[in-house]
Amino acid sequence: MNVPVHPAETLRTALAGLLDGLPPKAATQAVDRLIANYRGTTPTHTPVLRDRSDVVAYAAYRMPATFEAVRSALEAFADTVPEWTPASHVDVGGGTGAATWAVNATWAGARPVTVLDWAEPALALGREIAAANPELKSAEWHRSRIGSALTIESTDLVTVSYVLGELTDADRASVVTAAATAAQAVVIIEPGTPDGYTRVIEARDRLITAGFHVAAPCPHSAACPIVPGEDWCHFSARVARSSLHRQVKGGSLPYEDEKFSYVAATRFPPAPAPSRVVRKPQIRKGQVLLDLCGPDEALHRETVTKRHGPLYRAARDADWGDAWPPPPTED
Repeated sequence: MNVPVHPAETLRTALAGLLDGLPPKAATQAVDRLIANYRGTTPTHTPVLRDRSDVVAYAAYRMPATFEAVRSALEAFADTVPEWTPASHVDVGGGTGAATWAVNATWAGARPVTVLDWAEPALALGREIAAANPELKSAEWHRSRIGSALTIESTDLVTVSYVLGELTDADRASVVTAAATAAQAVVIIEPGTPDGYTRVIEARDRLITAGFHVAAPCPHSAACPIVPGEDWCHFSARVARSSLHRQVKGGSLPYEDEKFSYVAATRFPPAPAPSRVVRKPQIRKGQVLLDLCGPDEALHRETVTKRHGPLYRAARDADWGDAWPPPPTED
């Protein structure tokens, strides 16, 4: 019997041979420049990915991290809409398609998929990589200016991942408005930095104004309780390091943690988490300290001790970003 291969494994296999023929020095230089662009705050009016060397370096270096961050956000979102599966998907600024793979990993099955990006080399390589996944073979890859002129056809789900930081304030507003106009659900992911969080909060506010309900990570659609400038809401996804990761960064660990901020919102009412774990749980002798964002629109710390029985065991297993308390398990 053939066992289905998980999209994450298929993606890793598809990426494995991309660096063949690309000189290591060229790959390293491309990665260094791309990191500066993606972590920077300067809007661009031309594609960050300029040619195939750039795109190959980006795909091999950044695509696994983007995939894991988006998948983590989508899994949290999916828990709040258990009866819903997107029948169609548009990935705005999708580049080589990491978010498209993450959607497929979250909700298996073929569906109409459109990837929009302004970098033709990224679209070409994304199409090439997607050919390895039977459920993504029919995806459409279209060159499109991501900004004020963006139009999106009606769809169930729009993802916008690691894009808003490349845009001007006006273009960011236009992209979020276009997504809200077209979709039943919108998921926006940015780097887990103070600036990335600020962009997510701006998008969150715009989606709420457009009539959306926040599904994740927040337990409510009211104002974020975090004081601007004092902290920021972000989460972490574990990423297996590729050979290019090790070449560029060195280090002995076989993984790294990708920090990201996100918001998922829907036009229909979701069932958000009762509370969300917003920091890495602190496990101490006989107790676990959980920093939570709650439905009372406030942050608070909950101490779970051994006397809480099964809840204590659940707290010891809780991860940063999980819903809390966990749903009851069936005996």
